[in-house]
Amino acid sequence: MKIRYRIALSFFLTMMMMVKANAQVAAPKPYGALPSERQLRWHETEIYSLIHYTPAVFQNEERGYGDADPNIFNPTDFDALQIAKAAKAGGIRGIIYVTKHHDGFAMWPTKTSPYSVKASSWKGGKGDVVKEFQLATQKTGLKLGIYCSPWDRNNLNYGTDAYITDYRNQLKELYTNYGELFLSWHDGANGGDGYYGGRNEVRKVDPATYYRWPETWETLTRKLQPNAAIFSDAGPDVRWVGNEDGYAPETAWATITHKSDDGRPSMPGFTNTKNLGSGDRNGIRWIPFECDVPLRHGWFYHSEEDSTVKSTDKLFDMYCSSVGRGGCLDLGLAPNKEGKLHRNDVDTLAKFGKLIKAVFAKNLANGAKITLSSVRGGDAKAYGTENLIDRDRYSYWATDDGIHQGIAELNFRNPVTFSLIRLRENIKLGQRLDSVRVDTYNDGKWIQIAKATSIGACRLIQLHKAEIADRLRIRVYAPVAITLSDIGLFLEPKFTVSN
Repeated sequence: MKIRYRIALSFFLTMMMMVKANAQVAAPKPYGALPSERQLRWHETEIYSLIHYTPAVFQNEERGYGDADPNIFNPTDFDALQIAKAAKAGGIRGIIYVTKHHDGFAMWPTKTSPYSVKASSWKGGKGDVVKEFQLATQKTGLKLGIYCSPWDRNNLNYGTDAYITDYRNQLKELYTNYGELFLSWHDGANGGDGYYGGRNEVRKVDPATYYRWPETWETLTRKLQPNAAIFSDAGPDVRWVGNEDGYAPETAWATITHKSDDGRPSMPGFTNTKNLGSGDRNGIRWIPFECDVPLRHGWFYHSEEDSTVKSTDKLFDMYCSSVGRGGCLDLGLAPNKEGKLHRNDVDTLAKFGKLIKAVFAKNLANGAKITLSSVRGGDAKAYGTENLIDRDRYSYWATDDGIHQGIAELNFRNPVTFSLIRLRENIKLGQRLDSVRVDTYNDGKWIQIAKATSIGACRLIQLHKAEIADRLRIRVYAPVAITLSDIGLFLEPKFTVSN
């Protein structure tokens, strides 16, 4: 009996130990406003392009008046696939096509207006630019989004309820005939002078009430394209950063509490821009920012601007100041009259794509022995060091609930040279980190080389010079448990390895 008792007790204790070993420590509770699934997919896109290709190209204008002869749109060799391939070579993951700009000319054969490609001589009136971009994105694996301007300088009914019906029907056609969209893009184009069916007058609307955006988004966008994020000046899913320079402020939170001067809701074209760039620490809504900027001087193609294509260094700097501050970069592309991207644009995109690949090809942190100041519940498998270098945005190092500061120390067998630091949070649990400090160990003491706030989905810290170190310390601070997802150390090609 004693033997059986001992065997049973041993088996029981073994089972208890196995249960304890397999029982994962509970995850930290979410903190503050959280991203939706569509917002998570948007964050992961990082770079996309807004493509302006309408009759304005053939008029050499940035804004058509609405009176152009439809036959003016007649590209000699339109090639959506060439544009999509060039975009993909540049590291771009999505295309937003301007399906209708302010001139009101629809780039698809809409039933809502005679002013569209079906009235042009291009392809005998049988063409559909939106469809060609849909097919090109499918072939290249890019995502597709659309922008349909709410301002229509051609429509006789603009400014009346009848136009709202027309506009919503246009969105409905775009939402139902061109596959799944990743983004529905809207801006504050809210009236002014125009053709308006030959009236040639100025029409103004109240942007806070005229378009009835909440109703439009709820009854159309959310219903017909549930996976599409909605961009406008103020959200609801993605906000404007407040400039068209491609840069976000040094501190830029994904959360925001909208501030309206007179208490009315923030709408496209009627938004207090004071906190659009910075956002708000502990803002009540998760509405991350987009940094939009044209690759050239303007959004539309102009031959005299062929020399204004931004350099790869400039693009990378903007990448670090947009994607690298927790948002996305929206890079405007401008096809020419022929219907393709100019060789200068294609070459720059190719070089930029190669630069991005070269910079992030090797994470030097993978070669480090990482020591953490504490691990949540002692569960190294669920919350330990491997989660910081595994390429999974949502696996993470976590501390216990009562520990709001942490240190990750990286020790290298041989010194490494780096010029760029990447940090990410697991944003499924909110934007938790207030700040970070980065130190290297030299001459027997720790020396701070960088600091940052508002980490969020991605934080890239560019150093003024390449650093050489065999010991690195990252100190993180938050009002709740730490949930750091990624540590990356990279060397930009412009710096030479001297160790």
